[in-house]
Amino acid sequence: MRTVTYDGSFEGLLCAVFDVYEYKMHDAEICLAQEANGNIFGEMHAARMNTEHSARVWKGLEKKLSHDGLQEVYRAFLSGLPGMENILLRYIQYVFSSKVSVEQDFSNPHVLQVHQAAKKVWREKHRMEAFVRFSKTADGLFYSVIEPEHDVLPLISRHFEERYADQHWLIYDARRRYGIHYNLEQVSEVSLSFSDSVTGSGISSIYDENEDIYQQLWQQYFKSVNIPARKNTRLHLQHMPRRYWKYLVEKKA
Repeated sequence: MRTVTYDGSFEGLLCAVFDVYEYKMHDAEICLAQEANGNIFGEMHAARMNTEHSARVWKGLEKKLSHDGLQEVYRAFLSGLPGMENILLRYIQYVFSSKVSVEQDFSNPHVLQVHQAAKKVWREKHRMEAFVRFSKTADGLFYSVIEPEHDVLPLISRHFEERYADQHWLIYDARRRYGIHYNLEQVSEVSLSFSDSVTGSGISSIYDENEDIYQQLWQQYFKSVNIPARKNTRLHLQHMPRRYWKYLVEKKA
């Protein structure tokens, strides 16, 4: 058994797949470099980071998969589900070994797992586009903190860039400790570290002076459109799972 380690990026995963083929590893497994424990009965191999290698794997997939099929591969990777690297490796091996399209062959467990994971990520992508709530800081930045189950920031950036093209904004994924920032020209990935001065009670010092008023107005609007007699908790939780409530202004009322 050979363990191929990679850096956690999608390009890194494609490079790992390239090395599996390049070195003819028939019994390989892929895992994050920081999670590799080593195996006295196997070998460790660090995937070579090379853009030409990742591009060759992707171009090979483009010849075998439809646009939707390619997107499912990427979304499945963003799911971050345990063992997804190896599910994708087996899926890609199945794709390359078949003479016909296999992306709808759900009798194959790896095809089914990729499809199901991609579907979960796509569903959460739409939920995040609906549930992101911005707060305004004193320097005019609109920021939002989210904790999605899956890494959906790469998928929602275009939506917010188009919808809020005239505003500086930042959406931060607290679970993965990175965010996307729009500076009126482009979206870029950022990493943040918070000091004690902006946590707890100190957070109010960075708010715009009218932010509390805006949040109160939104809470009042939410209450006014709510019809108690038509309350359906099960349906509400289906469309707005409780795990998202932490950062929703209307749920703090």
